[in-house]
Amino acid sequence: MECSKIRRKDRAITDYHQMLEIMNQCDICRLGLQDDESVYIVPLNFGFKADNEELTLYFHGFVKGKKIELIKKNKLAGFEMDRKHEIVKAEIACDYSFLYQSIIGKGNLFIIEDKDEKIDALQYLMEHYTQKNDWQFSENELNKIVVIKMNVTQWSCKEH
Repeated sequence: MECSKIRRKDRAITDYHQMLEIMNQCDICRLGLQDDESVYIVPLNFGFKADNEELTLYFHGFVKGKKIELIKKNKLAGFEMDRKHEIVKAEIACDYSFLYQSIIGKGNLFIIEDKDEKIDALQYLMEHYTQKNDWQFSENELNKIVVIKMNVTQWSCKEH
């Protein structure tokens, strides 16, 4: 997997473990999907698995809807997440600034069909928010949702 190019090298975070720590502290991932002539952006809860510098993101949602239709039409998607927001005030408007940490990237989306893989993905998602990964899911609950995985092909992280 490669890192995206960042114009402001002085703001780039390139340490893999630091990037994962920032990701772990983000609450929402915005997924950008191609919608004919425009982009459809949807904020989602997420979980992730990092294995030997390979990154997989997991999302869930209802089995029908625009997001699922768009994923079925085009597997390539972009994502963004951010945290640590703070405004920096100044005496003149052009000296105002904003502090943040952000992650952007892209990858290929897949709808998980296998029940065991679906449960594993949901465990990653739940662990991200609860630090617990031994949840039980009923057959009925699993049938009501779709679980999506993104194999991340490129990502970068920066802070200001």
